[in-house]
Amino acid sequence: MNGYFSRCAQELMRIHTPHEMVESEYDPLEIPGLSDRIVMTRSQLLNFHKRPGGWKLPGRMWSSEDRNLGVVVNSFLDLESANMEYFKEETAKKAWGVGPVSLCNRNVEDMGERGQQAAIDEQSCLSWLNAREPNSVLYVRLGSLAKLTPEQLLEIAYGLEASSYSFIWAVGKIFESSENGEGGGEGWLPSAFEETEGVPERLILEHPPVGGYMTHCGWNSTLESVSAGVPMVTFPRSAEQFFNEKLVTDELRIGVQVGSMECTSWNTKPGPPVGREKVEAAVRKVMDGVEQAAEMRRRAKDLGEKVERAVEQGGSSYEDAEASIQELKSRKKV
Repeated sequence: MNGYFSRCAQELMRIHTPHEMVESEYDPLEIPGLSDRIVMTRSQLLNFHKRPGGWKLPGRMWSSEDRNLGVVVNSFLDLESANMEYFKEETAKKAWGVGPVSLCNRNVEDMGERGQQAAIDEQSCLSWLNAREPNSVLYVRLGSLAKLTPEQLLEIAYGLEASSYSFIWAVGKIFESSENGEGGGEGWLPSAFEETEGVPERLILEHPPVGGYMTHCGWNSTLESVSAGVPMVTFPRSAEQFFNEKLVTDELRIGVQVGSMECTSWNTKPGPPVGREKVEAAVRKVMDGVEQAAEMRRRAKDLGEKVERAVEQGGSSYEDAEASIQELKSRKKV
């Protein structure tokens, strides 16, 4: 399952329907009942959520948990303590935060392939990073399932180039090029760009030169960044990713929104791209060594240290994993 925050936010949206109280797709709406003031727009919700009765589908899925002993969640106490308590109170169910589960295996070879199998040699990538200054490189990966348009890829590319920061960009799936051919085919990247696909994600994020991560805010990617103590440039696109963005930028305050406003299904072509100016501005806010960036980096590093303690023996995730096992043992049929 996803983290507690997105689950709580979606449940509160279902109960209070604030998206039905705004006139346009882009009018701000506040999600009531959360520990912090969280404001979104209707355009950032999936279409089926916006239809009358659209929240019944996840409601039916979640109601199946009534027959279960509880829920095992890939999260940890210090990341989502308030949301964890709200979830337990509202559902009257047991919940065990056992994450981040990616830390259960710290084998270097496995870390190199985490996220997707690396298409480039880890050593060549790490050698390139070794030549960079601390916190000077941005890692960019916007998911492996949903596609980006060539136009959006081009805007990201020019925004990154204008920021003047070094970066590693794992380019995922791409829609067919536009009718005028801009942004598609061979040579769509600006000069001096080198294109590749798979990269050793976990090893990159934990490398000292990496000072930021541009992410689609999928829950696994969000946890990878938190675990590495790296602040984020958030670029959500689908599913629960806009809720995860709000956790990162508004509640944890370890990221900056690039300005994505349209939530689409993974195989649906999105609307107009987020412009290069917004991309550049968000990257600079995270990567520049000014007060806001330094404070975000401090908070991210603090969470990264708490992650390590959570999964160690005696930590909150370790204890919850033990408790969930004991609960199952106690219910074992004779």
